[in-house]
Amino acid sequence: MNFEGIMKFTRIEYAVAGRVGTISLNRPEKRNALDDVMVAELTQAFIAAAKDPGVKVVVLRANGPVFSAGADLDYLQRVAKFDFNANLEDCQKLIRLFVSINQMKKPVVAVVEGPALAGGCGLATACDFIIADKEKAEFGYPEVRIGFIPAIVLVYLLRRVSESQAKELVFTGKSISAQRAYEIGLVNEVVPTTEMSAFLSRFLQELVEKSSGTSISLMKEIFAKLPGMNLSDALDYVANMNAVARMTDDFRKGVSAFLNKEKIIW
Repeated sequence: MNFEGIMKFTRIEYAVAGRVGTISLNRPEKRNALDDVMVAELTQAFIAAAKDPGVKVVVLRANGPVFSAGADLDYLQRVAKFDFNANLEDCQKLIRLFVSINQMKKPVVAVVEGPALAGGCGLATACDFIIADKEKAEFGYPEVRIGFIPAIVLVYLLRRVSESQAKELVFTGKSISAQRAYEIGLVNEVVPTTEMSAFLSRFLQELVEKSSGTSISLMKEIFAKLPGMNLSDALDYVANMNAVARMTDDFRKGVSAFLNKEKIIW
């Protein structure tokens, strides 16, 4: 199903092909800056992709040379005039977007082929995987340089990098290269520009064809709930999840294929 015609997007594009839903930031003339309209459209698109049975993997990427420069300046000027309650309501909308990305029961892959800064970096950070262009991508949280804080995205940044590395990024506001982002664990893969298309095709094909969607869904739930649990509660929880996994159709199908030496395509 293609939801794009229903939603009439103006800031993004959404397309489905080969069980991959691709959500593209489409405001290159504004360096794909985020405003309330784009946040709303992205939230709609991720929720739609989550519900679409024809989508197994979701890709987030951007049109133009910049992945996203963060918040739109006109938007920042508007929110600077909001009172506390209006700002809190606006923050809740941004949180809803990040939750729709990070807690989706399907894998989400960010393909960063240019600078990803501030909220734009946060979008990528909330995804399950970040594939970065070796020559063009860079990552940074420059909010401190305009008297702001990357509070919401810090929740997801701390799930990828150490506290000391996160502090260096958010206290200094400096940008780092794709290679450095890979070294600290922010990025999963760094790929040369000329190899990106072929690499991404292979990477997505493996997720689509070789990994059980049910297994990924259960594992994403575990990843979301484990942090903060004490050891005893965590072990009880994963035991229950393991028992649930053994009762799924995918488990029965997978075991049967393994025992019968049959190739399985999920």
